[in-house]
Amino acid sequence: MRIIFLIIIGASLLACGTKQQNIQSTTNTPKLTKELAEHLLSLPLKCVEQQLPYKSGIILSDSSDLNLPIVHHPIFYGCFDWHSAVHGYWSMVFLLKEYPDLARKEEVFKILDKHFTKENIDQEIAYFKLNKYTASFERTYGWAWLLKLQEELNTWEIDRAKSYAQTLQPLSNLIIQKYQEYLPKLVYPIRVGEHTNTAFGLSFALDYAIQSGNETFAQSIKTHALRFYAEDKGCPIDWEPSGYDFLSPCLSELSLMNKVLSKEDFNTWSTDFLPSLFNGTLSLEPGEVKDRSDGKLVHLDGLNFSRAWCLYGMQDDYADLLADHHINHSLDKIKDGDYAGEHWLASFALYALKTGAQ
Repeated sequence: MRIIFLIIIGASLLACGTKQQNIQSTTNTPKLTKELAEHLLSLPLKCVEQQLPYKSGIILSDSSDLNLPIVHHPIFYGCFDWHSAVHGYWSMVFLLKEYPDLARKEEVFKILDKHFTKENIDQEIAYFKLNKYTASFERTYGWAWLLKLQEELNTWEIDRAKSYAQTLQPLSNLIIQKYQEYLPKLVYPIRVGEHTNTAFGLSFALDYAIQSGNETFAQSIKTHALRFYAEDKGCPIDWEPSGYDFLSPCLSELSLMNKVLSKEDFNTWSTDFLPSLFNGTLSLEPGEVKDRSDGKLVHLDGLNFSRAWCLYGMQDDYADLLADHHINHSLDKIKDGDYAGEHWLASFALYALKTGAQ
């Protein structure tokens, strides 16, 4: 029996080594070069002031609520929907921080100067109070990206950025308030691969809470994350992805708990939650997109990027290889001339590149 056991273990280790070698031979860790930055900057610049087409999230309570997006959202009216406009702005800010001398930098500053005004922020805030239905607008995906934009502005050490950050802060404060009102009411976490995924929303919100020094908000997020996820084991990642996923339910949760738990506690929790990742046996292929003009099917390019940023955060050699494999699969496919992907995918690619460089 001992001999048979050793043979099985040896075969498993050999398979693991072969798998890692195969991935290693076909991937490299991508970097954000200035050339790539110029390329990706063109995508949010193309859409943040493009009003239509637009997918409105409004629920009408009476006819007076019906207006063009730019009326309700004088800043975040482009890029097809509110949350994509928000992370389009995040992309522009992030890129100018990384490369302050980009060729189109003045276009970015012109847009920021034009839109980041007190009057516009007041109107964005007013939308959340338009009627009882808009109170939950963009919960929690758009909320999370709004706080990520605030975080990026807070850490941009130029005078104009400090002004933008100060202007945006009242809207961020409203989002924080909404998180703190909502989380105690949420009995069960939402474990999906699209916008309402609870772990993703908490993860980005926690980043902001830590960066801004908001200990009360950070503790609230950690408390609810532990309530939702502390007892989870054996996440069925082989069920992923679903057809429209742009987030991985398993990896989003793993990424959040990596931020919530101590290193020792995370090592214990994570090996129970997703053991195959940490023993190098996880088989995880990038999502395949058959039609990038289909706004739902193209979500899977976003999945490849979001999987990558979660995996890079593990600080694990095999996880890094899987992350490289995923990001490289989609990186050259996001500027294809179709608005279905171009209005949002640059943000996901950039966040994956940022995480991989840390």
